[in-house]
Amino acid sequence: MEVEIVNGLALEKAWLLLPQRLYQSDPNWIPHIRQDIKGIFDPLKNKLFKEGAAMRWLLLDDENQPIGRIAAFWSKKYSSGQSQPTGGIGFFECVDDPQAAIKLFDVACVWLKKEGMEAVDGPINFGEKEAYWGLLVENFKDMSSFRMNYNLPYYRKFFEDYGFRTYYEQWCYKRDLSVPAQEVFVKKSNALMSEPGFRIANARGRSLEQIAFDFVTVYNSAWGGHSGFKTMQIQQARNAVKAMKQVMDQDIMVFVYHNDKPIAFYINLPEVNEFMQHVHGNLNWWGILKFLYYKNFGKRKIMVGLVFGVDRDYHGKGVEGAMIKWAEENIVTLNRYQETILTWIGDFNPKMIKVAENLGAEVYRKLITYRKLFDESKEFVRHPEI
Repeated sequence: MEVEIVNGLALEKAWLLLPQRLYQSDPNWIPHIRQDIKGIFDPLKNKLFKEGAAMRWLLLDDENQPIGRIAAFWSKKYSSGQSQPTGGIGFFECVDDPQAAIKLFDVACVWLKKEGMEAVDGPINFGEKEAYWGLLVENFKDMSSFRMNYNLPYYRKFFEDYGFRTYYEQWCYKRDLSVPAQEVFVKKSNALMSEPGFRIANARGRSLEQIAFDFVTVYNSAWGGHSGFKTMQIQQARNAVKAMKQVMDQDIMVFVYHNDKPIAFYINLPEVNEFMQHVHGNLNWWGILKFLYYKNFGKRKIMVGLVFGVDRDYHGKGVEGAMIKWAEENIVTLNRYQETILTWIGDFNPKMIKVAENLGAEVYRKLITYRKLFDESKEFVRHPEI
């Protein structure tokens, strides 16, 4: 077996396409969009390269056939928030051969050490946490979610045998939309909506600029400058909304207003993989046409709850319950979606776990973000609770 640095178009293509060979018999696997993955490692598209670096490797067998791949990276943005300089590995794929996995882990860790890192987290993304983050360890029977990691079950043993330890677990929740809102939510909703000045609405009819303004207003009043969250700038919100434009359903993007000030949101999107499964990982011109066709005419079943937040000044007033009751009356009745999935919640975040449980959602899938300290004499500490 030989490890090759991905430094040309041919090797990059082989690196991108390797998963199709490994998962060809798995009906639940839906390939990530190769143009998206490729962009992560393009310094012109990924701003983390300004204060960071990344490297990719492809593992070849004795017949020069690809049998494994890995990426390693570090960024000042991610590392500076850790207790020691910490890099990451991700996009790991490998045949069921422990020695092959060791070769891939070795080359990535050696490179990270040379880059000054003292620890490595993985599998993670060279980017934000909402995508390609964590190793799937429970539930390999449901369709994979868009931009969420889905991997072969034996990868867990590879990571743990190499010395990776659980830094935190990531819990994904699911809720059947046909189940009525709990009585406590009904009471809270009635109490809140009886007060003057409160109203709830979806985003239909609002421009992208208006949606971005409402989003950033709620985000900053809920989290900005608090508990490690940085204040969001309006341009960041514009970029986020623009990125969602092609897949958003404004009927399921919910905002609460008090005297016309946005004070809460419940942002949902359709499960994009219900459309992307027909694209086969390639969003070229033909893939785009297929995506648009199935987006507009295909059947939908799942919506994904991306974020749920309430202005800190309105905590304890029943705003969450009012949004859930509103969704039952205005989203469920569309008969467009049957269930909702909540994006992963870290086991270090008991407040959000409580919110999910109060919504009547249940854990249906688990992932793990692992950490390995290069100095094994140093005390290993799990992610602190927030």
